[in-house]
Amino acid sequence: MWKPIGDAEEQRSGAMSFTSKRVVAVATWRMHVQVRDWLPYPPNPTRAAQQSLQAAAQLCCIIMGGSMEIVEGSTRFTGVAAAADLIERRQRSEFQSSIKSTLTAAIEAKPELVPSLLTLALNDAMTYDKATKTGGPNGSIRLSAEISRPENSGLSAALDLLVEAKKEIDSYSKGGPISFADLVQIGASQALKKTFLDAAIAKTGGNEEKGRTLYSAYGSSGQWGFFDKIFGRDDAQEPDPEGRVPQWSTASVQEMKDKFISVGLGPRQVAVMSAFFGPDQAATEEKLIADPDCRPWVEKYQRSRETVSRTDYEVDLITAVTKLSYLGQKINYEAYTYPKQKINLGKLKL
Repeated sequence: MWKPIGDAEEQRSGAMSFTSKRVVAVATWRMHVQVRDWLPYPPNPTRAAQQSLQAAAQLCCIIMGGSMEIVEGSTRFTGVAAAADLIERRQRSEFQSSIKSTLTAAIEAKPELVPSLLTLALNDAMTYDKATKTGGPNGSIRLSAEISRPENSGLSAALDLLVEAKKEIDSYSKGGPISFADLVQIGASQALKKTFLDAAIAKTGGNEEKGRTLYSAYGSSGQWGFFDKIFGRDDAQEPDPEGRVPQWSTASVQEMKDKFISVGLGPRQVAVMSAFFGPDQAATEEKLIADPDCRPWVEKYQRSRETVSRTDYEVDLITAVTKLSYLGQKINYEAYTYPKQKINLGKLKL
């Protein structure tokens, strides 16, 4: 048997108390695997020995369908073997990046539709009924019977923008057409990012380059990670039941609060999402600030928007949007993936 690997301090701490190489699988979306003490490994391994170990781990990883991280003794050598789920995650990420680029270009061409894109996503999500676990952001708002309802008046142009963008997106998709359920929510996220970027540019006196730098360095651009993972919503084939979504422009603040509470949110989210209720955010906030439950939150976010980074407002808004974006939905984390290149196991040198 090999002697313990590592220096005296490592051995005392227990960091290297095993006599062989440890291979630990990285936690992935679908599996958590741990394999220990099965690859004997000598002290001061040669490069060839390291390569052989890595190849063996790759083979194991391919068979298991996971992704594995190899952790070596005192040299702290780390290698990651690409596996099925890792490839799929990369495929989804690349596709999502392309979707965002397409939507950003479409929104830049028609910036006047930003408020409607926000309301479109809100109204698609707000059909969720907690008691029956039906409705939610399932793309049903695309259906003529739903988009024509009074609460969706004026949103057809925003839907048309997404329909046109979908044609381009589907043309380059390798893993099937994008669902409207995903498209509506991502469309709103890109529209919201535009408002954030525009605010940053305004903070720098209209200098676009400085504004982009401000947004990237100090803004909320890094807060969308969880939202991006929620990718793989299915489209509903029937319109959601009527009467679930208020007409925000005419609804009382109490009606707005009641609706948000019914889906697990509250006055705080009503206040931070004031831009989603129509094109005149100032008028909406004037109505909300008269309500004692909403007032402290409206004032908090108004103060935040006056700061350079606008952190409280933007981060809380992203959090609220993310929660709404998956109400009642089962996410298919393999959506938009496609067959991977076959691996010739015979070429792996063990």
